[in-house]
Amino acid sequence: MSASTSGPGLGRRRFLGYLGSAAVGTAAGATGTAALRGHSAVPSADPVQGSSSGRTVSPYGVHQPGVAAGSSAVTEIVALDLLPGVRRAADVAALGRLLRVWTGDVAALTTGRGAPGDTTPWLASPVADLTVTVGLGAPLLDGTWDLPVPRGFAPVPAMRHDRLDPDWSGGDLVLVVAGRDGTTVGHAVRRLVADARPFARLRWRQQGSWNPVGADGAPATGRNLFGQVDGSANPRPGTPLFDTTVWIDDGPWAGGTTLVVRRIRMDLPTWDELTREEQERSVGRDLATGAPLTGGGELDDVDLAARRDGRPVVAVQAHARRSHPSSNAGARIFRKGANYEVTDPGRSEAGLLFSSFQADLTRQFVRIQTTLDEADELNEWTTAIGSAEFAVLPGFTEGEWLGQRVLGG
Repeated sequence: MSASTSGPGLGRRRFLGYLGSAAVGTAAGATGTAALRGHSAVPSADPVQGSSSGRTVSPYGVHQPGVAAGSSAVTEIVALDLLPGVRRAADVAALGRLLRVWTGDVAALTTGRGAPGDTTPWLASPVADLTVTVGLGAPLLDGTWDLPVPRGFAPVPAMRHDRLDPDWSGGDLVLVVAGRDGTTVGHAVRRLVADARPFARLRWRQQGSWNPVGADGAPATGRNLFGQVDGSANPRPGTPLFDTTVWIDDGPWAGGTTLVVRRIRMDLPTWDELTREEQERSVGRDLATGAPLTGGGELDDVDLAARRDGRPVVAVQAHARRSHPSSNAGARIFRKGANYEVTDPGRSEAGLLFSSFQADLTRQFVRIQTTLDEADELNEWTTAIGSAEFAVLPGFTEGEWLGQRVLGG
């Protein structure tokens, strides 16, 4: 759903919930998150705990853990706009109060406790793989607010193939809530949005699903609705390549990253009319295994120099070639996807919620997206109908709050 308005008043239940949450926020600022201490599910050095049926992901660390976490079965991406009074005044103090409230919510919800003022705390599960990732949108980093801006952060320029709908674009703030089941994820989203109401209102809310497990029960890359193994070329979390690709390494944003969210509509009926050979030529990979058409396994690099009968094995306009680092001055991103389908009366739409994480938005994402926009064969069956840019805040430890260093708290 998309939304641009909120109710006219707090109401008794929301007011009570805000009082509880605001108390946590005040404690975070004045007493070093006293309300949070002693409630971490696991030590910061061991961020994941649980079994194959579910895990508890500690909210603490140098980075927000949802960025490097594996793909989740359910993802909701929510954008909010600050209330007009907060925006007109460029009120950094009010933004800080909201982030303190969300810090308390994140620490509670991800470890299986109801957030302050929560009327249904039993919907919070301690083994739900739940992560919450928080970021600031481009409107807060355009120079009108007294906030530092990450290197290379700027709005994504218009692309020739884009058909952007304002209902799915933009936003002052973002929440990426992911986990193993829709009930827990949805409850967390509702709580976070409710606690933001004194400061911000919902702009849009997008939901998607992914299958991150293979037939053998082991973690797998997952597939988009084209049947394509999607994300094979990702840098692996925990490696030096991942760190240099994703994390900002200096200044107040150190430990953070940047995020581009794209809602990509996919023309499934027309795609399904293609032969498998035509589909694989467009992608540049074997659809069944995800392996490059040049041979090897899914995780092997594409051999762009390989030729057969005098022609490139991977076509000049194939997605795997156009998105490859060697076609983009070495630029890489870390991508995540979530499939969505809408079948409302009179409307049918399917596609991919595409999330791109990178240290430098302009040098990495924009460079690659421009190359794809110029000549990617998949442009014939995909259209970006939503786009938004955010700077993901660094992580926090017990005694800190989200965005404390960025806001100068």
